[in-house]
Amino acid sequence: MKFDFLAGKAHQPAAALRDRLPRIAVFDSGLGGLTVHAEIARLLSADLIYVGDTAVFPYGRLPERELIERVSAVIGEVIERHVPDIVVIACNTASTLALPVLRAQFAIPFVGTVPAIKPAVAGSRSRLISVLATPGTVARDYTRELVSEHAKGCEVTLVGSARLASYAEAELNGVPADDADILAEIRDAFVEKGGQRTDTVVLACTHYPLIAARLEALAPWPVAWIDSAPAIARRVTSLAGDAAASMTKATGRALFTNAAGITPALRAALKARGIHDVGFLAVPV
Repeated sequence: MKFDFLAGKAHQPAAALRDRLPRIAVFDSGLGGLTVHAEIARLLSADLIYVGDTAVFPYGRLPERELIERVSAVIGEVIERHVPDIVVIACNTASTLALPVLRAQFAIPFVGTVPAIKPAVAGSRSRLISVLATPGTVARDYTRELVSEHAKGCEVTLVGSARLASYAEAELNGVPADDADILAEIRDAFVEKGGQRTDTVVLACTHYPLIAARLEALAPWPVAWIDSAPAIARRVTSLAGDAAASMTKATGRALFTNAAGITPALRAALKARGIHDVGFLAVPV
């Protein structure tokens, strides 16, 4: 059976959302989902709860069964304690593995994350496209099926970066990686062939847009950088309903599963993104 991980099942906006802010939980293994959180906040007034499973980051090192069990445990805790109306899985790895389980387990709308290959193909002129992702996302059958289905007529280079997500986390914590280290992670995404060059790079990990400015500055030549956050935010807006979009009040808070990781630098970075309330979510590892 083939799942549409972005759209999910067809849900009608709940009647209860017509006269109050929708409560939306945005979940990721670490800080990458903040890129999705920011795009949702830009489009929609909502009671936004960011949830980072920083006690287990990165998810790519976990066996699949263990990863699914972990995501289910954290999401279950969030649903029990905070009762969100919509949950966004702002992580490619968790989306491709855990979403079917989550949708079977919990009776609320879920919105997932997939590499933005289709819009990348639509905008490419050279027909040379790269997908920059974690090694797990590159290896997953679902990613290759997306390429096969949507990238006909294009040559797609899949590049698995083992360190770029960690570099993005470090940057947000005030410890930026060296230029040479970042360049080493993205260099293989730039291909020259038959007089053409890669002109579009899909950022298939929500962490990567956190360092978009550095990626642009270090790129061997200019390319279009494509991420899935705008499409996810539009889907969330459609589920929340028009009435919610017209409200003016918005709130933001963040919960992390590693209390020691809530550093002053991270608090400052979150505050700059409109998140002032930061707390700990206890989920045993």
